[in-house]
Amino acid sequence: MEKVLSNIIPESKMNFNHPKNQTGLKSAEAIDIAELLSYQDGAIVSKTLNNTNCGTITLFAFDQGQGLSEHTSPFNAFVQILDGNAEITVSGRRFRANEGQIVILPANQPHALNALSKFKMLLIMIRSE
Repeated sequence: MEKVLSNIIPESKMNFNHPKNQTGLKSAEAIDIAELLSYQDGAIVSKTLNNTNCGTITLFAFDQGQGLSEHTSPFNAFVQILDGNAEITVSGRRFRANEGQIVILPANQPHALNALSKFKMLLIMIRSE
């Protein structure tokens, strides 16, 4: 069994009302996150929902055939597929991710994605020391 390490971020540092986060989102309210962003033909649209020293939360909408070329990040990232599906490659391993699934992108590992259909994802990156 793989050992899982986690860091707990104090609630005081998870401030969605931080001055950098002028998203218009209200605290303590249920939000249909997939409805916050619309698809645009031939484009990738993104909206940062949170950006603090602890990490970022970004919503993306990809038109079919759009993608992100291979790159790395110094931090772990978590992708939650909100709508549609995508082909994701992590360290040369290619697989399909569908609505309702999550994918962990390990720090310093090359990864890329391609929209197999129109799809929306939530990218959560937690910065660690």
